[in-house]
Amino acid sequence: MEIKIGHAGDADDAFMYFGLASGKTDTGDFRIVLDTQDIRTLNDRASRGQYELTAISTHAYAYVRDRYVVARCGGTFGDGFGPVVISREPIAPEDIRNHTVAVPGATTSAYLALQLHSPGQRTMVLPSDKIIPAVQTGVVDCGLTIQESQISYAQAGLCSVLDLGTWWAGKTDGLPLPLSVNVIRRNLSADVQTRLADILVQSIRYGLDHRDEAIAHAMASSGHSDGELVGEFVGKYVTDLACDMGDRGRRAIEEFLSQAHQAGIIPDVLPIELV
Repeated sequence: MEIKIGHAGDADDAFMYFGLASGKTDTGDFRIVLDTQDIRTLNDRASRGQYELTAISTHAYAYVRDRYVVARCGGTFGDGFGPVVISREPIAPEDIRNHTVAVPGATTSAYLALQLHSPGQRTMVLPSDKIIPAVQTGVVDCGLTIQESQISYAQAGLCSVLDLGTWWAGKTDGLPLPLSVNVIRRNLSADVQTRLADILVQSIRYGLDHRDEAIAHAMASSGHSDGELVGEFVGKYVTDLACDMGDRGRRAIEEFLSQAHQAGIIPDVLPIELV
């Protein structure tokens, strides 16, 4: 059985999929076809059900719930940290509303968190790798960084205005900010769904058990030559929650999407079903 899997090329996703990409994870009678895309493309393709298993933004799940269920593994959670709003000059967090913020996509979880923090925020959608240059050159006042840019913006001489993961933890009594999830197509049998989740968690654990090799793979996939930066980023996001989000991760997703629904941003998608 052919299984098409989509995942992002950023360091944490590449790290988690290293076991599969390297052929070290036993896939049984599945023929795995991996497809690496940016998160906006993954969100869009999931809306058409193009993958049997794919990483998507947690925000995007609100629009694909009829097609997919959530895997317990493979999610990325900002546990007390997360996407960072940046600027060239210091800006107070409460003044973000007075500025235009470049965001990495309308269905990214980072953008949804920003909407919850600053309703009605003026924004401009840019590819995630264009946000730091846009802030540096004054195209926009502020930018919302995701992926490795959450760490590397300081190297570009830019200022942190607001860490949305820190803000979310304070708002929710310590829940992590659920940035992405892996989802499995609903029209697959329960047995196939479970086996795919098992294969994914085996791939994650292979990366954790072979960290140096997995970091090298993540560097090549993400295009970063700074092993220290990639290692720091992976260490933040590939944690026990990635292997099994458990009740804490599920509650974080439900709270995030519930608040977004109450704010009139997304449709109601609760409760969250986990495989």
